[in-house]
Amino acid sequence: MDDRLVRKSKLLSLVLRHRPEEFGIALDRQGWTPIEGLLDALDAHRKALTRTDLDSILQGGDRKRFELSADGAMIRATHGHSVPVDLGHDPAAPPEFLYHGTVRENLESIRAAGLDAAGRTYCHLSSTLEAASIVGSRRGQAVILTIRASEMAGDGHLFHHSSSDIWLTKSVPPQFIEFPPESD
Repeated sequence: MDDRLVRKSKLLSLVLRHRPEEFGIALDRQGWTPIEGLLDALDAHRKALTRTDLDSILQGGDRKRFELSADGAMIRATHGHSVPVDLGHDPAAPPEFLYHGTVRENLESIRAAGLDAAGRTYCHLSSTLEAASIVGSRRGQAVILTIRASEMAGDGHLFHHSSSDIWLTKSVPPQFIEFPPESD
């Protein structure tokens, strides 16, 4: 995806995950909003997004952050909300291991308290090392944590599988996290 579309995708994430009201958007209980209303609202706020751009965003990228309703008239973010929505993801049995990308300066607090949703509805975990590395590298050199997800689930923690390689859970206690070896 080119830089222009990346910026527009980030705007779409902001609107559909965190600040819909700031743009005059109403999300229903499951996070859906009409596409035409979304495009009109963004245009009214001088943040124009064309249907062609939206289609390119939906087709591009390695992670599916957005989805369309079955009739193609509505859109929602698939995960990452800080506004209350019920995405309707049923609990699912996770794989044995999941991964979380972070940066070294976060390790001390994660060792003490584990991972939490950090202002979002869920804590995000990746299915692959590569995806976790991409997430972690957004804020510096990535440090990858291995989460013993199957063991967590056996201990009663619920997991939900998003429509991409993202797994969701409320939190990850530190006893289920494998940290990389300390280095200088």
